[in-house]
Amino acid sequence: MGAAGSTEEKVVCRNRRARHDYEIEDTFEAGLVLVGTEVKSLRAGVADLKDAYAVYREGELFLVSAHIGAYEKASRFNHEPRRERKLLMQKRVIEKLGQRIRERGYTLVPLEIYFKKGYAKVLLGLAKGRKQYDHRQEIRAESERREMREASRKGQGG
Repeated sequence: MGAAGSTEEKVVCRNRRARHDYEIEDTFEAGLVLVGTEVKSLRAGVADLKDAYAVYREGELFLVSAHIGAYEKASRFNHEPRRERKLLMQKRVIEKLGQRIRERGYTLVPLEIYFKKGYAKVLLGLAKGRKQYDHRQEIRAESERREMREASRKGQGG
């Protein structure tokens, strides 16, 4: 691992269900407002984005239902694992996202939490929910792509 000033990214957790359940139209990076025990838990990799989402409220964005586990060495000074956490972005970007969220069918879904230059960041996806038939179409398209790859390998390796 590098120093706090390094440019490498360390992914803490990914939301694998998000790309399956939603059609991601755009992605945005946001900073997280955390307390000390949350940072230590994230560095230990104790986090889960299952069922998490972002809400727009009074000109601010909040990450809701993201689970950052308790830091075992913190005793009584520990944090609430599923508390709302404020997201940091430029004001005009927040306003733009707020307008899109108010549109019917759009939601902000966290795709991953990672450290960048020592700061905890969350990658948000502006998403539209998929219908059941969309899932079937996606599975069918993926299997067709897989068959095409296998056929081309057999043709080359022959």
